Amino acid sequence: MRIVFAGTPEVAVPSLQRLLASPDHEVVGVISRPDAVAGRGRKVSRSPVAALADAGDIEVITPRRMSDAEVAEALARWAPDVGAVVAYGGLIPPDVLGIPPHGWINLHFSVLPAWRGAAPVQAAIAAGDETTGASTFLLEKGLDTGPVYGVLTETIRPTDTSGELLGRLADAGSDLLVSTIDGIAAGALSPVPQPAEGISHAPKVGVDDARIRWTLPAHLLDRRIRAHTPAPGAWTTLGDARVKIGPVGVVAADDPTVPTELAPGRVVVTKKVVFVGTATSPVRLGWVQPPGKKQMPATDWARGARLGEETVLGEAVPS
Repeated sequence: MRIVFAGTPEVAVPSLQRLLASPDHEVVGVISRPDAVAGRGRKVSRSPVAALADAGDIEVITPRRMSDAEVAEALARWAPDVGAVVAYGGLIPPDVLGIPPHGWINLHFSVLPAWRGAAPVQAAIAAGDETTGASTFLLEKGLDTGPVYGVLTETIRPTDTSGELLGRLADAGSDLLVSTIDGIAAGALSPVPQPAEGISHAPKVGVDDARIRWTLPAHLLDRRIRAHTPAPGAWTTLGDARVKIGPVGVVAADDPTVPTELAPGRVVVTKKVVFVGTATSPVRLGWVQPPGKKQMPATDWARGARLGEETVLGEAVPS
């Protein structure tokens, strides 16, 4: 099969690697998001997918929109049999969807129809799901509504961050994508409509969504921080400064080493642990990243910041 691949971030790289290595298929072109400014040096850089395609001498286009004329021109030149989409980051209009004879196959990181949308892994962790997975489906006009070709499942571990879980799904999902295209090429695979029940949505996560609400119960706060790690990054405030917070440890309410009656956001520093109050039991901070600095253990941060007995993270709370 002649394949056009559309993808942008690191999570899409395993799928492109597997397709490039397949002896039965040829990646004839790649579509990725435009080069972007990134890093502390604010340098313009290629997306991970575009960089991989460059290294393999595969033609890449980076349109602002899939409706741009260069997309139709490239597809006419490449003459793909099928399109493969993994975390591209833009909508594919109906006229472009109809160009490859076998359509566009999307690898989505949930078991559809659960968590349709841009942030399925973050949503699954934040909701406390015990399992998730990945699905390959035929793109259509609706948002992640097309019929499904294949599914895999993955256990969500108690300490998983979205980055860790997404990494596992990206690797396993690359095999699912290739096997789906193999089945389509052999004429042995047909998509099945999604169930009408069990639909949930996972909209794009913004920076404000990642703000830590210390008034939440500890178990919910733990999930949300892990869901937003590493991107966009869970954060709180210390005075006027915005501080990033890594995954926390939920402690037992009856643990004698844990401060009691600690108000939400209130900080207590011991020799080995930094505790912060929540709506229920306190949590242990893991790593902290102050503005303009690297991540560091919470105890190192606390010593350097010279936190006082009345330190509160986030909005002020009553004593």
